[in-house]
Amino acid sequence: MHKVVLIKGDGIGPEIADAVVEILAAAQAPLEFVEHKAGLSCIEECPSGLPEETLDAIKEHGLALKGPTTTPIGTGHKSVNVTLRKKLDLYANVRPARTLPGVKTRFDNVDLIIVRENVEDTYAGVEHSQTPNVAQGLKLITRPGSMKIARYAFEMTKAIGRKTVTAYHKANIHKATDGLFLESFKQVASENSDVESNDILVDNACMQLVSRPEQFDVLVGPNLYGDILSDLCAGLVGGLGVAPGANIGDNCAVFEAVHGSAPDIAGKGLANPTALLQSAIMLLQHLGYTGIAELVNAAMIATMEAGIRTKDLGGEANTAEFTQAIVERIEAMKGEYSLDRSEAAQISVSTENITKDADVKVVGVDVFVRSNGMPQAPKTVGNLSLQMMSNRGTKVFPGPTPDGMLVDAFCCRYRTEQGDVSNEEISALINAISEAGLPWVHIEKLQTFDGEQAFSKAQGE
Repeated sequence: MHKVVLIKGDGIGPEIADAVVEILAAAQAPLEFVEHKAGLSCIEECPSGLPEETLDAIKEHGLALKGPTTTPIGTGHKSVNVTLRKKLDLYANVRPARTLPGVKTRFDNVDLIIVRENVEDTYAGVEHSQTPNVAQGLKLITRPGSMKIARYAFEMTKAIGRKTVTAYHKANIHKATDGLFLESFKQVASENSDVESNDILVDNACMQLVSRPEQFDVLVGPNLYGDILSDLCAGLVGGLGVAPGANIGDNCAVFEAVHGSAPDIAGKGLANPTALLQSAIMLLQHLGYTGIAELVNAAMIATMEAGIRTKDLGGEANTAEFTQAIVERIEAMKGEYSLDRSEAAQISVSTENITKDADVKVVGVDVFVRSNGMPQAPKTVGNLSLQMMSNRGTKVFPGPTPDGMLVDAFCCRYRTEQGDVSNEEISALINAISEAGLPWVHIEKLQTFDGEQAFSKAQGE
């Protein structure tokens, strides 16, 4: 018997969680659910929405099945989902998208998996307001994070008998961040020559997915793009109501319904438990109970093919009727499947050679200043010379100021030809800029790694 933390969540969460527990019990799944809270249901006693006892329970048992939790937009507590992923280092998000018989969509041949890096990128949540009019968010892509998710994608592909891994990215624009991801992917691909691999720009991937989704098998990429693509792919197969999800780490795994909490229909018997049920099927596969997973999946599909579906899928069944129909088919089909545990397809991800050393030199510094007009920044301070100023990523000095709106945050780029820039020289520069009456809000060192420039140019530079 495996203990699994059950987080019912908010809105329709308790209804679909109860339905899934009933179905798994009918299938004799050897799971013992230990209920803990997260989300709005515990916000009064825990402002973050994620109590420590819930986290501790997942760490202890290593498994969780989670219903939807509500995340306020713009204000309030941070996403419980993101917090879980970061606290438990659930670095791999796995989102299958598969056409379900009986669910009418524009496509009848979708069978792909989105693998998404799950803890970094813009989801690191490092954001600042530089001025009252300018906000910035850091897109954090690391070599270790990129190497690890790429290795997971290749190992998963081999473990489940898939054939091709495609990296999605935007390295033509985000040359440093997505460029690092793509570089890491290609290195991992070279280590796995027994698996086909390729890459695609994420905007093209969107177009291709809604044109010919059958061409894709396993796709892997950074966090933000993966979040968008996985919901797009859910739309190809019937929506988030049928989309399962898993968050995998080295020591824990959380399987979740990825749709919202739908408080407007909570308690009305309209909730569709399919997404959470399919996530539970992934949990069973993760544990090696492939026969039980196949039984539950077959009963679910047979129910849908019989026209017994919830209203969001074009049917007339309420939550209880849909659940009972699946239970009845499980009872009828149980003898056709093994309920024993087989050897789970263990996915082991190596952490060897996921970092590299380089000869690092500081060749300048970007100083971001607040100014309501073109800043009168010092032209030279010691060995540092003002090379360029930019606004919203476009060069505005030297040369003519381009047409377009200027905001009150400017980047002043200082370079040197005298070798490494010291911290003392940077401090002197900051002091000189302050004495010129320019409030500075942020600095970034300009570095080279093994002689290669490790910073971007402004548009027009």
